[in-house]
Amino acid sequence: MPRFAANLSFLFTELPFLDRFEAAAKAGFKAVEYLNPFEAPKAEIVARLKGNGLTQALFNMAHGDWTKGERGMSAIPGREAEFEKAVAAALDMALATGCKRMFAMAGLRHHGATRAAYVANLNTATRMLDGSGIDVIIEPINTRDIPGYFLNTTGEARSIIHEVGAPNIGLQFDLYHRQIMEGDVAMAIKEFGALARHYQIASPPDRGEPDDGELNYRYLFKLIDESGFKGFVGCEYKPRKGTVEGLKWAKALGVSLG
Repeated sequence: MPRFAANLSFLFTELPFLDRFEAAAKAGFKAVEYLNPFEAPKAEIVARLKGNGLTQALFNMAHGDWTKGERGMSAIPGREAEFEKAVAAALDMALATGCKRMFAMAGLRHHGATRAAYVANLNTATRMLDGSGIDVIIEPINTRDIPGYFLNTTGEARSIIHEVGAPNIGLQFDLYHRQIMEGDVAMAIKEFGALARHYQIASPPDRGEPDDGELNYRYLFKLIDESGFKGFVGCEYKPRKGTVEGLKWAKALGVSLG
């Protein structure tokens, strides 16, 4: 059975950020993830994790100025020094929280993103993380949610992972994004599952709970299990009628949140 992580940037957002940790634990989650690891002081986050018996499954490295439309910097030429500082800060946070996966957002094509800069920066990240037991992961994102995002398909992600060629880089496999961009999700799990270090779920077309929409998650969870995946499946969806009420999907699909 997959192990699920509550994405605190999407779930329990009716509460202040630090209060979401306790809410996730009370709902049955044993792990959490979120977009911005610097939304609260490091000591506060560590205390909330420990106090609620939660594992930190994933967070994003610094991704530029979100309010100005930036969506990552790892593929943007000329920002190498800033990216290196982001890796160092994320490593410090990961060591403190026990997190083993950090996501490096690529950036946008119309901001100048290039493959060469992406590969070079990812090589830098893997070198900086070498020996820490922490992986950098990359995620194909659909062009409907983030128009112009640099990395859009699973095949492109695999090619980049292979070009970097380090053991501590892998795939953040969001099945919602895959369905929108390419479909054929079941076969994709079989084809790309060996590269997956982290999964994320939501239902197209509305990005709601995984119990309604285009994808049969009961079947997909079975495929993830059969692939031998041992990591976490992040619940990065937008609750349709409130977080707690929406969590009924787990029982309906025959899984437990913990």
